[in-house]
Amino acid sequence: MKITFYGHASLGIQVGGKNIFVDPYVSANPAAAHIDIDTLEADYILVTHAHGDHVLDVEAIAKRTNAVIVSNAEIAGYYSARGLTAHPMNHGGSWNFDFGKVKYVNAIHSSSFPDGAYGGNPGGFVIEGEHKNIYIAGDTALTMDMKLIPMRTKLDLAILPIGDNFTMDVEDAILASDFVQCDKILGYHYDTFGYIEINHKEAIQKFFEKDKDLMLLSIGESIEL
Repeated sequence: MKITFYGHASLGIQVGGKNIFVDPYVSANPAAAHIDIDTLEADYILVTHAHGDHVLDVEAIAKRTNAVIVSNAEIAGYYSARGLTAHPMNHGGSWNFDFGKVKYVNAIHSSSFPDGAYGGNPGGFVIEGEHKNIYIAGDTALTMDMKLIPMRTKLDLAILPIGDNFTMDVEDAILASDFVQCDKILGYHYDTFGYIEINHKEAIQKFFEKDKDLMLLSIGESIEL
């Protein structure tokens, strides 16, 4: 499983011979100006919630690649009505795709499209594929529901927001890593704009002091599990 960070909360995942794009927000992010979305491959697009900084490039990528959009029922319906292919899910449900298993899990946030359309309840994803398991938290506050995840799935990586103001901060993300019983963390949803700028060195040190590994990737950088 290969995971590439495309800035903000955008991720590319290669697993099971398929390309997955999570929350595509690239074309309007100045820090990701060197990433050409027209070159990005996608068999599936996973959407955690409907905010513009998570759905901006969904339609452009889906139209070009014919990717299947996977999200909650309301978001799936929104894109289906626009002629795109979508797979609807809801909290607690899972589905076996051709690359692995996906479960849609709880997140505490808000969710509406930039045009005001209802985006349903926000969520995150647990993905199991190639004998590796990851948790993509989405935009969320710290929630006790995170403790449910390791009851079913032993995680190899937790991808957690750390930018504060709209989501968890670093300290809450450390607690979240305890809740999901995973000490290998990929941080995201930080630095994109003023409200969520962080001190990288300080964040990494705080995780280190709790015997945890926080990775902050450069945009376009990848890791392999």
